[in-house]
Amino acid sequence: MIGGLLQRWRERRERKLLEDFAIPDTLWALTLAQYPFIARRSEADRSELRRLCSLFLGSKEFHGVNGFDVTDEVAVAVAAQACLPVLRLGLSWYDSFVGIVMHEGEVVAAREIMDDDGVVHEYDETLAGEAMEGGPIMLAWSEIAPEAVDRVEGHDTVYNVVIHEFAHVLDMRDGNPDGMPPIDDATLRLRWSATMEAEWQWFCDQVDAGAATLIDPYGAEAPEEFFAVAVEAFFVAPRELLAEQPRLYRLFTEFFLQDPALG
Repeated sequence: MIGGLLQRWRERRERKLLEDFAIPDTLWALTLAQYPFIARRSEADRSELRRLCSLFLGSKEFHGVNGFDVTDEVAVAVAAQACLPVLRLGLSWYDSFVGIVMHEGEVVAAREIMDDDGVVHEYDETLAGEAMEGGPIMLAWSEIAPEAVDRVEGHDTVYNVVIHEFAHVLDMRDGNPDGMPPIDDATLRLRWSATMEAEWQWFCDQVDAGAATLIDPYGAEAPEEFFAVAVEAFFVAPRELLAEQPRLYRLFTEFFLQDPALG
């Protein structure tokens, strides 16, 4: 009885969110026009993505920093790209955070690191985005806006800040990022470890040799960064990833329950 009441409450809440945060046709059409990799998806995928975006917008809180205006266009652009990885997994994968902090441009963050001798080194790092365990998510609009897409569209290397940071959220669902999101299926988990290790090593060899790669060379920094940039490629340039690293692509189709190369 209690379970039935809870289910009905959830269904009523979802209907209310879909009504209150419905995306107007003109705004959705504009979003598809500005982000071609979303427009290329099937009609069924786009319909489900639009539904998820409304639920996402109803459950997350956007905050503009230093006067940045988070318009409906900005919020929907972020939501559409953020929801793509969980199109089949479900929004519960993003339950760990609420806040999304938006900056106009990239952010310079003060960092420090201790070396093996115990000496602390301080440095500045320029960030286009950052995902922290438990949130919030920080994003720079200058690297997400349609103008940024135009800058990188057609380049050999994929670059998508939103998908990158939300891939880290998936990775951190079970704790610190390590390049392996939580996978319940034991067989898939074992295959993930073996495949990701082999694909990362091949990728690092390509980067070390100075070869051009579809996946951002930044992925050679660590397994968790390789996962994030590989997810960017999977959703933004799926056919190219399938051609360049087919084993990695097939592994992702099993985890994400999507085959974006099919459209």
